[in-house]
Amino acid sequence: MTSTALFHVPPTVDVVAGVAERVAALGPRTREQRWASLSACVLDAVWSIGARYDGVVVPLVRRVLDDGASGPLLTLGPPVEDVHPLRRFVECFPDEDSLLEVARNRQRTSTRNGITKARAALGYARALLDHGIDDIAAANQALSSPPLLASIDNRLRRVRGEGQYGIRRGYFWMLCGDDGRIKPDRMVLRWLAPHGVRDPHVAQQLLIDVAEFLTREGATKVTPWEVDHAIWLAARGQDTT
Repeated sequence: MTSTALFHVPPTVDVVAGVAERVAALGPRTREQRWASLSACVLDAVWSIGARYDGVVVPLVRRVLDDGASGPLLTLGPPVEDVHPLRRFVECFPDEDSLLEVARNRQRTSTRNGITKARAALGYARALLDHGIDDIAAANQALSSPPLLASIDNRLRRVRGEGQYGIRRGYFWMLCGDDGRIKPDRMVLRWLAPHGVRDPHVAQQLLIDVAEFLTREGATKVTPWEVDHAIWLAARGQDTT
């Protein structure tokens, strides 16, 4: 096992191989469920930073969106249609107070000078709508248009709570369906700590390298999302034991 000294440079081939061996033992799998609503992706991305996923985030998304959704909020594959587009979301919740009332959660993006996550979610929604992004299909089209994606990212970056590493923004696009994105949050970093990786930027590149390593060494393609999710599930299991 490698030293636990903090990496500020890309990990070595040995580190990639070591992490890949551990990840392979976890049995990374393709996505089984995903949100069928861009509004759900926004709420998940904003609220999941620093909050318990199953205990806080998922119930909150359901509380906010269930009544206005045209179908199930979760789907087993890429959604055919968005069951709660963003325009409907901002019509149902035109301001911070209306969203806070239903969300019943006043968490802030930061303990110091942070805004409410409700305000941040509405900021995300309006930034996306200003770019013509109303549903998951449009969000995925934006992912294939670098100029549009850069413009959207610039707006999303300015919503308070972005953080130093842009984890929230990357996680949002991951929820929309970008399998090349990861979310190097505290649980993923804790799992990587024995390999000396504590920096989110380094973790991000490492998991991309691990996915490429596993794809190269195995019989099927492994995506960064699959690597990230396998680690997250393992770390969550350790968190509850």
